[in-house]
Amino acid sequence: MIEVRGLTKRYRDNVAVEGLSFDVAAGEIVGFLGPNGAGKSTTMRILAGYMPATAGTARIAGIDIFEDPMGVKRRIGYLPEMPPVYLDMTVRGYLGFVGRLKGARGAQLKPEVERVAGLAGVDHILGRLIRNISKGYRQRVGLAQSLLMSPEVLILDEPTVGLDPIQIEQVRKLITDLGETGRHTIILSTHILSEVKATCQRIIMVAGGRIVADAPIAELEQRYGGSLEQAFTALAVS
Repeated sequence: MIEVRGLTKRYRDNVAVEGLSFDVAAGEIVGFLGPNGAGKSTTMRILAGYMPATAGTARIAGIDIFEDPMGVKRRIGYLPEMPPVYLDMTVRGYLGFVGRLKGARGAQLKPEVERVAGLAGVDHILGRLIRNISKGYRQRVGLAQSLLMSPEVLILDEPTVGLDPIQIEQVRKLITDLGETGRHTIILSTHILSEVKATCQRIIMVAGGRIVADAPIAELEQRYGGSLEQAFTALAVS
Protein backbone atom coordinates (compact mmCIF):
# COMPACT_ATOMS: atom_id res chain seq x y z
CA MET A 1 0.00 0.00 0.00
CA ILE A 2 2.96 2.34 0.68
CA GLU A 3 6.17 1.98 -1.32
CA VAL A 4 9.11 4.29 -0.65
CA ARG A 5 12.44 4.15 -2.47
CA GLY A 6 15.46 6.35 -1.83
CA LEU A 7 13.44 9.21 -0.34
CA THR A 8 15.64 12.20 0.42
CA LYS A 9 14.97 15.76 1.58
CA ARG A 10 17.72 18.37 1.79
CA TYR A 11 17.65 21.99 2.88
CA ARG A 12 20.84 23.34 1.30
CA ASP A 13 23.58 21.67 3.38
CA ASN A 14 21.17 20.14 5.89
CA VAL A 15 19.88 16.64 5.14
CA ALA A 16 16.55 16.01 6.89
CA VAL A 17 16.04 12.48 5.50
CA GLU A 18 18.37 10.52 3.26
CA GLY A 19 17.77 7.41 1.19
CA LEU A 20 14.71 6.06 3.00
CA SER A 21 13.30 2.87 1.49
CA PHE A 22 10.48 0.82 2.99
CA ASP A 23 7.12 -0.82 2.25
CA VAL A 24 3.91 -0.94 4.27
CA ALA A 25 1.45 -3.72 3.40
CA ALA A 26 -2.30 -3.19 3.15
CA GLY A 27 -3.94 -3.36 6.59
CA GLU A 28 -0.67 -3.01 8.49
CA ILE A 29 -0.12 -0.61 11.42
CA VAL A 30 3.48 0.60 11.40
CA GLY A 31 5.15 2.83 13.96
CA PHE A 32 7.54 5.36 12.46
CA LEU A 33 9.75 5.87 15.46
CA GLY A 34 12.71 8.05 16.28
CA PRO A 35 14.12 10.77 18.54
CA ASN A 36 13.21 14.41 18.05
CA GLY A 37 14.76 15.79 14.87
CA ALA A 38 15.19 12.36 13.29
CA GLY A 39 13.13 13.21 10.18
CA LYS A 40 9.79 11.66 11.13
CA SER A 41 7.55 14.66 10.44
CA THR A 42 9.44 15.51 7.24
CA THR A 43 8.78 12.01 5.92
CA MET A 44 5.09 12.18 6.89
CA ARG A 45 4.68 15.56 5.12
CA ILE A 46 6.27 14.19 1.96
CA LEU A 47 4.07 11.07 1.95
CA ALA A 48 0.97 13.20 2.49
CA GLY A 49 1.87 15.43 -0.46
CA TYR A 50 2.45 18.55 1.64
CA MET A 51 6.16 18.79 0.89
CA PRO A 52 8.27 17.89 -2.15
CA ALA A 53 11.21 15.52 -1.89
CA THR A 54 14.69 16.31 -3.17
CA ALA A 55 15.12 12.79 -4.55
CA GLY A 56 13.55 9.35 -4.49
CA THR A 57 10.10 7.96 -5.23
CA ALA A 58 7.01 7.10 -3.22
CA ARG A 59 3.72 5.45 -4.15
CA ILE A 60 0.51 5.12 -2.15
CA ALA A 61 -2.14 2.66 -3.33
CA GLY A 62 -0.10 2.35 -6.52
CA ILE A 63 -0.15 6.10 -7.23
CA ASP A 64 3.05 8.12 -7.51
CA ILE A 65 2.79 10.93 -4.96
CA PHE A 66 4.84 13.31 -7.11
CA GLU A 67 3.13 12.62 -10.43
CA ASP A 68 -0.44 12.59 -9.09
CA PRO A 69 -0.54 14.27 -5.65
CA MET A 70 -4.30 14.90 -5.80
CA GLY A 71 -4.94 11.25 -6.57
CA VAL A 72 -2.96 10.33 -3.47
CA LYS A 73 -4.72 12.88 -1.28
CA ARG A 74 -8.06 11.35 -2.21
CA ARG A 75 -6.88 8.06 -0.70
CA ILE A 76 -5.25 9.25 2.51
CA GLY A 77 -6.24 10.78 5.81
CA TYR A 78 -3.51 12.97 7.26
CA LEU A 79 -3.16 14.26 10.80
CA PRO A 80 -0.15 16.58 10.99
CA GLU A 81 1.65 17.30 14.25
CA MET A 82 -0.25 20.62 14.47
CA PRO A 83 -3.88 19.93 13.41
CA PRO A 84 -4.97 22.27 10.57
CA VAL A 85 -8.14 23.52 12.25
CA TYR A 86 -9.85 26.87 11.64
CA LEU A 87 -10.47 28.62 14.94
CA ASP A 88 -13.48 30.68 13.77
CA MET A 89 -15.43 27.62 12.60
CA THR A 90 -17.54 25.35 14.74
CA VAL A 91 -16.43 21.73 14.96
CA ARG A 92 -19.39 20.72 12.78
CA GLY A 93 -18.68 23.48 10.25
CA TYR A 94 -15.01 22.54 10.01
CA LEU A 95 -15.66 18.82 9.58
CA GLY A 96 -18.33 19.60 6.99
CA PHE A 97 -15.90 21.86 5.14
CA VAL A 98 -13.22 19.16 5.03
CA GLY A 99 -15.84 16.55 4.16
CA ARG A 100 -16.91 18.55 1.10
CA LEU A 101 -13.26 18.91 0.05
CA LYS A 102 -13.00 15.12 0.26
CA GLY A 103 -16.05 14.60 -1.91
CA ALA A 104 -18.93 14.17 0.54
CA ARG A 105 -22.08 15.57 -1.03
CA GLY A 106 -25.72 16.17 -0.15
CA ALA A 107 -27.32 13.72 2.24
CA GLN A 108 -24.01 11.90 2.67
CA LEU A 109 -22.28 14.80 4.46
CA LYS A 110 -24.15 15.08 7.77
CA PRO A 111 -24.00 11.37 8.73
CA GLU A 112 -20.34 11.22 7.71
CA VAL A 113 -19.49 14.20 9.95
CA GLU A 114 -21.40 12.61 12.82
CA ARG A 115 -19.69 9.25 12.24
CA VAL A 116 -16.13 10.60 12.49
CA ALA A 117 -17.06 12.95 15.34
CA GLY A 118 -18.29 9.92 17.28
CA LEU A 119 -15.14 7.93 16.52
CA ALA A 120 -12.89 10.78 17.69
CA GLY A 121 -15.04 11.60 20.73
CA VAL A 122 -16.06 15.11 19.70
CA ASP A 123 -19.71 14.46 18.89
CA HIS A 124 -20.82 16.34 22.02
CA ILE A 125 -19.03 19.57 21.00
CA LEU A 126 -20.04 19.79 17.34
CA GLY A 127 -21.70 23.17 17.88
CA ARG A 128 -18.77 24.83 19.65
CA LEU A 129 -16.26 27.20 18.08
CA ILE A 130 -12.87 25.55 17.72
CA ARG A 131 -11.17 28.54 19.35
CA ASN A 132 -13.15 27.81 22.53
CA ILE A 133 -12.13 24.16 22.92
CA SER A 134 -8.98 22.81 24.54
CA LYS A 135 -5.80 21.77 22.76
CA GLY A 136 -6.67 18.14 23.40
CA TYR A 137 -10.05 18.50 21.76
CA ARG A 138 -8.50 20.35 18.81
CA GLN A 139 -6.22 17.34 18.40
CA ARG A 140 -9.26 15.06 18.37
CA VAL A 141 -11.00 17.27 15.80
CA GLY A 142 -7.87 16.93 13.66
CA LEU A 143 -8.08 13.17 14.03
CA ALA A 144 -11.76 13.24 13.07
CA GLN A 145 -11.04 15.11 9.83
CA SER A 146 -8.39 12.54 8.90
CA LEU A 147 -11.07 9.80 9.12
CA LEU A 148 -13.57 11.47 6.80
CA MET A 149 -14.58 9.27 3.85
CA SER A 150 -12.76 6.21 5.31
CA PRO A 151 -9.40 6.65 3.54
CA GLU A 152 -7.36 3.58 2.62
CA VAL A 153 -4.24 5.04 4.25
CA LEU A 154 -3.96 7.00 7.50
CA ILE A 155 -0.82 9.06 8.11
CA LEU A 156 -0.82 10.14 11.75
CA ASP A 157 1.93 12.41 13.08
CA GLU A 158 2.02 12.43 16.90
CA PRO A 159 -1.75 11.76 17.20
CA THR A 160 -1.92 11.91 21.02
CA VAL A 161 0.01 15.15 21.59
CA GLY A 162 -1.87 17.33 24.07
CA LEU A 163 -4.33 14.64 25.16
CA ASP A 164 -4.94 13.65 28.77
CA PRO A 165 -4.33 10.01 29.84
CA ILE A 166 -7.97 8.98 29.31
CA GLN A 167 -8.05 10.55 25.85
CA ILE A 168 -4.73 8.89 24.97
CA GLU A 169 -6.16 5.47 25.78
CA GLN A 170 -9.27 6.20 23.74
CA VAL A 171 -7.27 7.31 20.70
CA ARG A 172 -4.95 4.31 20.94
CA LYS A 173 -7.96 1.99 21.03
CA LEU A 174 -9.44 3.78 18.03
CA ILE A 175 -6.22 3.31 16.04
CA THR A 176 -6.08 -0.37 16.98
CA ASP A 177 -9.75 -0.87 16.08
CA LEU A 178 -9.28 0.85 12.72
CA GLY A 179 -6.35 -1.42 11.95
CA GLU A 180 -8.27 -4.54 12.93
CA THR A 181 -10.97 -3.84 10.36
CA GLY A 182 -8.40 -4.49 7.62
CA ARG A 183 -9.74 -1.52 5.67
CA HIS A 184 -7.04 0.93 6.71
CA THR A 185 -3.27 0.96 6.42
CA ILE A 186 -1.81 3.14 9.17
CA ILE A 187 1.60 4.73 9.56
CA LEU A 188 1.99 6.35 12.95
CA SER A 189 4.85 8.76 13.62
CA THR A 190 5.86 9.20 17.25
CA HIS A 191 8.71 9.19 19.74
CA ILE A 192 6.50 7.76 22.52
CA LEU A 193 7.40 4.12 23.01
CA SER A 194 4.24 3.19 24.91
CA GLU A 195 2.24 4.49 21.94
CA VAL A 196 4.06 2.15 19.59
CA LYS A 197 3.70 -0.88 21.84
CA ALA A 198 -0.01 -0.23 22.32
CA THR A 199 -0.93 0.15 18.67
CA CYS A 200 1.70 -1.06 16.20
CA GLN A 201 2.72 -4.39 14.74
CA ARG A 202 6.06 -3.29 13.33
CA ILE A 203 8.57 -0.49 13.79
CA ILE A 204 10.54 1.54 11.29
CA MET A 205 13.04 3.55 13.29
CA VAL A 206 14.92 6.55 11.97
CA ALA A 207 17.86 8.40 13.45
CA GLY A 208 19.80 11.18 11.79
CA GLY A 209 17.49 11.02 8.79
CA ARG A 210 18.25 7.35 8.01
CA ILE A 211 16.45 4.08 8.74
CA VAL A 212 18.33 2.22 11.48
CA ALA A 213 15.78 -0.56 12.07
CA ASP A 214 12.76 -2.13 10.38
CA ALA A 215 11.36 -5.11 12.26
CA PRO A 216 8.47 -6.43 14.38
CA ILE A 217 8.48 -5.11 17.94
CA ALA A 218 9.13 -8.53 19.50
CA GLU A 219 12.16 -9.05 17.29
CA LEU A 220 13.69 -5.71 18.28
CA GLU A 221 13.06 -6.35 21.97
CA GLN A 222 14.71 -9.75 21.76
CA ARG A 223 17.66 -8.33 19.86
CA TYR A 224 18.28 -5.54 22.38
CA GLY A 225 17.96 -7.12 25.79
CA GLY A 226 14.23 -7.58 26.17
CA SER A 227 12.79 -4.08 26.00
CA LEU A 228 11.84 -1.56 23.37
CA GLU A 229 13.39 1.16 25.53
CA GLN A 230 16.80 -0.51 25.28
CA ALA A 231 16.38 -0.92 21.54
CA PHE A 232 15.45 2.73 21.14
CA THR A 233 18.44 3.91 23.18
CA ALA A 234 20.87 1.74 21.24
CA LEU A 235 19.51 2.64 17.82
CA ALA A 236 19.04 6.37 18.45
CA VAL A 237 22.80 6.84 18.73
CA SER A 238 23.81 4.31 16.05
